[in-house]
Amino acid sequence: MPQLRNILAKKAAAASKPEVAIFPMRINKYMAIKNFSTRRGADEFIESGKVFINGRVAVLGDKVHETDMVEVRYRKKTAPVFAYMAFNKPIGMNTGAEPAKGLRDTKITDIVSSLPADTKQLKLFPVGRLDKDSHGLIILTNDGRITDRLLNPIHEHTKEYEVTVAKALRDNFEEKVAAGINIEGYTTKPAVAKKITDKKFRVALTEGKTHQIRRMVAALFNEVKDLKRTQIMNIRLNNLAPGSYRKIEGDELAEFLKGLGL
Repeated sequence: MPQLRNILAKKAAAASKPEVAIFPMRINKYMAIKNFSTRRGADEFIESGKVFINGRVAVLGDKVHETDMVEVRYRKKTAPVFAYMAFNKPIGMNTGAEPAKGLRDTKITDIVSSLPADTKQLKLFPVGRLDKDSHGLIILTNDGRITDRLLNPIHEHTKEYEVTVAKALRDNFEEKVAAGINIEGYTTKPAVAKKITDKKFRVALTEGKTHQIRRMVAALFNEVKDLKRTQIMNIRLNNLAPGSYRKIEGDELAEFLKGLGL
C-alpha cells in the first residue's frame, strides 16, 4: 500500500509540473501553457477571430515562435488592413515628408504627398530611402512590422541597382566589388556586379550604407551619373512609370512576406 501511494504521489507531482515550452509550437498549446485557456477553448477563440499573432488574425494550426506577440481580444476587433505598394520614385523627389533643399517652392516634394487622394486613408509610408538624385523602386506600406525586417542588414535582403558612370569601368571592376571596397575606412560586404556596357553596370547589395554605391564608385576613381533601384527582394520595378505605383498582392506579396518571416 505505501508503495502504491508513492507511485500515485510521483504521478501527481509529474502532472503538476509546468509543461516545457519548445518553440515553434501550435497556437492552442501556447495559449494553454500561458493560461489563456484550455487547448479546446483556445481553438474556439481562434475560430471566432479573437486571437492575433503579431497583429494578424490567427488561424487553427498556426505556430508561434518565442518572439511572437500573441493577443486575445475578448471583444472582437477588426484586424488591421495592411497595404503594400511598389512606387517608382522620380529623380528630384524627396523620399520623406521634409522638402529637400532647393525644392521648397515645388508643389510636390515627397512620395506620400504625390499619391492620389484615395490612398490617404491607408496612411502609407516609404520603407527605406533613395536620395533626391536617385530614382527607382521604393516600397510603400502601412505595415510597421516589415521596416526592421527589410532594412536591418543582418537579414541580408538583396536590393538591385542599375548604375551609369562618367568614365569607362575598369577591367577588374566586378572583381573589386566582389572582394569589397574600402569606403572611408569601411570595407563593403562582397557584392555581385555585372557590366552592362563600358559605362553601365548592375549590382546587388545586401547592405545599405548611406550613399553606398556613389561612395564605392568614387573610391574607384569614377562618378555616378545615374542610379536606379530596380528590385527589392522579389519585388521588381519592371516597366512602372516614374511617379506611378502598383499594388503588391497575390503570390508576389506572399513570397515577399515569407521572405521577411511574416
